[in-house]
Amino acid sequence: MSSLFKVEFHPHIDHRTRLGAPKTGDSLPHLPTDPWYTRFNTTIAVNVTRGVGTMWAAWAFCLLSLVSLPGAIASHSAVVMVSWISQTFLQLTLLAVLQLGQNLQSTAADKRSQATYDDATAILSTTTDIQKHLEAQDEVIVALKSWVDDQSKIQ
Repeated sequence: MSSLFKVEFHPHIDHRTRLGAPKTGDSLPHLPTDPWYTRFNTTIAVNVTRGVGTMWAAWAFCLLSLVSLPGAIASHSAVVMVSWISQTFLQLTLLAVLQLGQNLQSTAADKRSQATYDDATAILSTTTDIQKHLEAQDEVIVALKSWVDDQSKIQ
């Protein structure tokens, strides 16, 4: 029995299936073909970012900034206090907190990416099932058409 429609899947489907969902780490240079200094710098940057982007680092920076607080208070100067708050405390503490926020957002983006990929895979699977259903209907239509043609010839 011949089908009325031939299924041809887009080549991107195989490519996407092999790659999987895109993740934040995929954008980092990590191939052996990348220059050694690029891989080295990326490794250092990623590890420092992971280390600084924690609440433990935020607490450590907060404590570090408190070392200079007695000197700022002893100066009895509003300018020195504002300077200490903005240039020491906030910058040191917020550096780690903001990096942590970025790390959390990156993780959330990776989860969204995986969910979108899983949804697309489910849709592709459902579409394939629909295509099989349509092929089965095509076979019935072709059989019915053949039967009708045969009946016409008889009469």
